[in-house]
Amino acid sequence: MLISHNDNPVSRFALTLKLTWHYLLILTVLMIYLYYKFPALVILPAVLFMFILFFFRNPKRKIPSQDQNVILSPADGVILQVDEVFEDKFLKDKAVRISIFLSIVNVHLNRSPLQGKVQYRYYRPGKFIPAFKNHASEINEKNYIGIESQGYKIMVCQITGFIARRIKCWVDVGKRLAGGEIIGIIKFGSGTELFIPVGINLLVKKGDKVKAGETIIGTLPSNR
Repeated sequence: MLISHNDNPVSRFALTLKLTWHYLLILTVLMIYLYYKFPALVILPAVLFMFILFFFRNPKRKIPSQDQNVILSPADGVILQVDEVFEDKFLKDKAVRISIFLSIVNVHLNRSPLQGKVQYRYYRPGKFIPAFKNHASEINEKNYIGIESQGYKIMVCQITGFIARRIKCWVDVGKRLAGGEIIGIIKFGSGTELFIPVGINLLVKKGDKVKAGETIIGTLPSNR
């Protein structure tokens, strides 16, 4: 299933329904059953029904630019850490790692940080400790998406958490992406990491709140 970055309201809600229909169907059946058997308990599945719609919401995003040099946030949340690491899977070089924590109230759709072509995909099984823990990145389940643009390599890493137990990625090697295009989702609280080349113009810091497809993380040099 490939997901367009179309911001038409009908298309956005259609994606929400595609992701939630099985949850909503179960909760609807449960509400009908409780309405006739235990009316006072109907409120419980009703609250869950509303929460599911809220969690899987797909709000309109104002993508600031399709400039190929602009790097956008791949996720909503708070930046937990900005550090320099050696990335040995796709960049195979020193990289700046931006770690983003998504709470249960954040939008959990991931978006492409820039225009480019998917050149790398790798899924790694793992554990499910809380995503805000410092060592969660090392041992939790992960999905890596490597994107190349203008000779630069950028990688997005989806990470599960204590509640988030399921990663969905809708792009694969060879797929060409627009900046801000929806590429996947992590269900029910998680983390996302962005690996970018050392030396880019970084515009965010630890503690900043970011929005997928809207917040500019940094810009690539234009003279590559």
